[in-house]
Amino acid sequence: MEMIPIPVLFFALGFAAALARSDLAVPDALSKALSLYLMLAIGVKGGIAIAAPGGAEGLLPALLAGLLLSFLLPVPAYAALRGTTGLDRPTAAAVAGHYGSVSVVTFAAGMAAVEASGLRGEPFLPAVLAAMETPAILTALLLARRGGARAPKDRTRLLREVLLNGSVVLLLGSFLIGWIGGTRAAAALSPFVEGLFQGVLCLFLLDMGLLAARQLRAAPKALDARLVVFGLLMPLFGAGCGLAAGLLSGLSPGGVALMAVLAGSASYIAVPAAMRLALPEADPGVYVTLSLAVTFPFNVVLGIPLYLTLAQRLAGA
Repeated sequence: MEMIPIPVLFFALGFAAALARSDLAVPDALSKALSLYLMLAIGVKGGIAIAAPGGAEGLLPALLAGLLLSFLLPVPAYAALRGTTGLDRPTAAAVAGHYGSVSVVTFAAGMAAVEASGLRGEPFLPAVLAAMETPAILTALLLARRGGARAPKDRTRLLREVLLNGSVVLLLGSFLIGWIGGTRAAAALSPFVEGLFQGVLCLFLLDMGLLAARQLRAAPKALDARLVVFGLLMPLFGAGCGLAAGLLSGLSPGGVALMAVLAGSASYIAVPAAMRLALPEADPGVYVTLSLAVTFPFNVVLGIPLYLTLAQRLAGA
């Protein structure tokens, strides 16, 4: 048990409580506040670190690698779904978009695991995280249109949802504030973004455990065995691509691990909102349940430790 990170134990507690039909709950307003805190803290910490001399070294190769991963990962995901499951084209494209985009909370859990192992990821990785939110959405729309899906009616609203969704704005904005503030921001905000981070992550993962189990219980018919297998194998494929991209970009072992976490994660906040607007004919019971109730728990409990171990061996930590 000593090898299991404390935040993961809180996720397990929430998951078990929901499966046991406990009335344990985290209020929606608090859940949103915790999510906002995690995005702000990740952004500010990255900005403060990159303001230090040499903090931006290696940014461009990693940013390019992240963008390419986000653009390209939906393609094999879509091909696998269409070839092995009975999903219609719009739903397959929507699911594929989730697996090309990223999960901020999975990244936060990955950061905690990397730091607990005594490693550090590059300070600019929060910027890579923000950059990887959107390209997968565009690829998913192209895949759906290729299959004859209807174009979204409200393109202006969709464009705003894709480019100005809250997580991207907050991540990049807080990253820039930390970068501009530098040592002043570190002195003013470090107690807030460092001291509270682990506790807030534990509370948020408790909420995610509750939500994941209840989502799985509420929609058991939405996923068949083939989709569950996809939800377990696709993050491994994505993480493998992320490991390769991190190594080719010259990242440190901690950075390679976090690039694998990013590529192996699946969005369950930004992309579902965009897909509801862009592909209303796609089935949200499939893409939300698969990313949140299958892939997210797998990554938090098993995936992140695996990616970290592989990164340490491959990058020579």
